[in-house]
Amino acid sequence: MSKLFIKNMVCNRCIMVVQNEMDKLGIGTSHIKLGEVTLDRELSDAERKALDNALTDVGFELIDDRKSRIIEQIKTAIIELVHHRESDNKYNLSEVLSHALNHDYSYLSNLFSEVEGTTIEKYFIAQKIEKVKELLVYDELTLSEIAYRLNYSSVAYLSNQFKKVTGLTPSHFKKIKEDKRKPLDKV
Repeated sequence: MSKLFIKNMVCNRCIMVVQNEMDKLGIGTSHIKLGEVTLDRELSDAERKALDNALTDVGFELIDDRKSRIIEQIKTAIIELVHHRESDNKYNLSEVLSHALNHDYSYLSNLFSEVEGTTIEKYFIAQKIEKVKELLVYDELTLSEIAYRLNYSSVAYLSNQFKKVTGLTPSHFKKIKEDKRKPLDKV
């Protein structure tokens, strides 16, 4: 068994697309998760090149160097934490990342900043704001429930951070999105 690391996998649909590309090429997998594929066997150079080309065509990229793999693992861990976690438990980002990647947080933080040109914290905040936008558009939760679900200490803190990132208050963002939607009978 061997592992491949793939850049730009962010959702379950990405997993399905990667699985589909692997199946087309006859490459057996034992497990696929965001950013990582466990293969049944080692790939030949020709198979690896074909896979790399197929993945590139659908917006993904094989990652070869160690630093890029770590960066992608950081992003994947944050995406899973923000977008795919159902638990409302409080968590400490530095502890979650250190535990998930088996590295000291200061090393991860410095590497991420060096390679990405932004901090892990800013990336994390950007992901949280994207999740807030998604939840606002779905209109199933109150702002207070959204704040609780995403571990904000208060609605005011969420609102301030949202405005700092988007330039809009959550209620103004929601109103803009509602104004753009047409009623079904007008479609």
